[in-house]
Amino acid sequence: MPVTVDVGGASQALIDKVFDYFEHIDRRFSTYRTDSEISAINRGDVPVRDWSGEMMEVMALAERTKNETDGYFDIRKPDGSLDPSGIVKGWAIRNAAEIVRQGGVSDFFIEAGGDIQASGKNGEGRDWSVGIRNPFNADEVIKVVYPRGRGVATSGTYVRGQHIYNPHGAGTPIADIVSLTVIGADVLEADRFATAAFAMGRDGIFFLEQTPGLEGYVVDIDGRATPTSGFGALCAP
Repeated sequence: MPVTVDVGGASQALIDKVFDYFEHIDRRFSTYRTDSEISAINRGDVPVRDWSGEMMEVMALAERTKNETDGYFDIRKPDGSLDPSGIVKGWAIRNAAEIVRQGGVSDFFIEAGGDIQASGKNGEGRDWSVGIRNPFNADEVIKVVYPRGRGVATSGTYVRGQHIYNPHGAGTPIADIVSLTVIGADVLEADRFATAAFAMGRDGIFFLEQTPGLEGYVVDIDGRATPTSGFGALCAP
């Protein structure tokens, strides 16, 4: 997936460090690589006692999120294999943001596959803004939000096709909504709840409304958009 890192006048060494980190995470967690740790685990080649510390951390986060979402977030696929993609991306972006902060940079924007962590101001001295795409027309932005240090994550079927399923519905695909954006305290919080809320279908926006610290914006299959009650405040420049 494409990765964008905007750290203003930071050194090339810091930028390289961030991209090296993302490459490291891909080598460990990609289900598309046969040489990744997660692929080895799914083949049964690596017992739990030999899992890396990073793998254990992500698995613990996944279990916690499953419990907090009544099982709607579940990294175990119908075939029994593990796919932590729904939480790794936000976790990795949050960690990359910490690398940038430790490098002495407070104004930055990191985006990977539609999940975003921004901090401080952009190059023009303004708050970072994030556009939400029209899921029926990728060239159109239907909402602009100003996260102001929060994280943003969008789950949907309009780019990757159907890849999110209702774990309580015998693995049935979600057909009533097409895009759901979540804003949380940081990108990890946004990402882990975006996947779960999307798996709830139309009920996902009510889950976000009732969960402290989260705001959301959902577009259904008929093109109707529904925000949480506090979402509008994040659209004001």
